[in-house]
This record gives sequence, structure tokens and C-alpha cells, in this order.
Amino acid sequence: MASLIATLARSVLGPRPEIFCASAVWNTGVTELRRRAGERQESGAFLLGSRDEARRIEEFVFYDDIDPNALRTGIVKIDGRRLGALWTHCRKTGRQVVADVHVHPGGFQQSPSDQANPIMAEVGHLAIILPHYAVRAIYPGAIGVHEYLGSHRWHDRSHERPSPFHVGWWPTWR
Repeated sequence: MASLIATLARSVLGPRPEIFCASAVWNTGVTELRRRAGERQESGAFLLGSRDEARRIEEFVFYDDIDPNALRTGIVKIDGRRLGALWTHCRKTGRQVVADVHVHPGGFQQSPSDQANPIMAEVGHLAIILPHYAVRAIYPGAIGVHEYLGSHRWHDRSHERPSPFHVGWWPTWR
């Protein structure tokens, strides 16, 4: 009930989140990330959906489904030659990449590798990082939200209140 009241108050008084995900989609996707990580390696996914007034996450496409070798080294490394399968899927479903998510063994700050090698090197792209292999904190307020500025520069938006990322119901009347 408190979550519903907070969401309604923010929808009336606060800024609209820049990116949304329904709880069922988020929880299912994060559960699969956790399973694939197995508390021993990173895992990740492209977050596909639509962009209207805000980005809406509708589907997780896991890195290792696009590139079977993406997680072999323990960190995420995607062979760009494998991305054709992702773009084909986007065309078939009418969706686009609206963000990406991956898990870290420790906290949710970007590693030097994350900063130097963005999954999507597009200005404004959001990279979400779930700490502790997504075993504990998995919701905005306790996860990393990093915006790509271009030229390997990032803006850490993890501590913004209210968060630019919202999981759960959001009214459509605003």
C-alpha cells in the first residue's frame, strides 16, 4: 500500500521516471540473471521495449543467448559480430534496446572495464548494475543506474531521488 501511495504522489507531484518496468517482467528477468550468474560470474541482458514519453522495458534478451561465449571469461564480453541476431529480433518484435543490465559480484559501481567498454555506446543509454550477483538488492535505490555521455564518460544517477528508473505500476494518465 505504501508503494502505491508513493507512486501516486510522485505521479502527481514529482518528475516522471525516465524508464519503467512492470514488476513481473523485472522480477522474471532478474531471477534469470541470478540463475545464469550462479553467484560466480557476471551475467547480463539487453533490455528491450518501447520509447514514447519514457522508455518502457518489455523484455530481457540475455547476452549469452546472443553470444554463447559472452560470459566465458567471468566478465561480460560480447563479440560485435553476434549482434545481428539482436537487431533481427528487434525488427521482428518492433522493440528497441532501451537500456542494459548486468550483475556484479560486489557493489553497483561501474568497473573501469564497464566505463571503457559500454554495451551500447549511444549518448543517453542507461546501464543498470545489480550488486551481489542480483542475490540481494535488485530495485531502484539500491542498484546502479549509469547514463552514457559519450567519449567513455558516464553520469552516475544511482543516488538520484526520485530515481530515473521505476519498477512497478505507473499511471498512464500523466
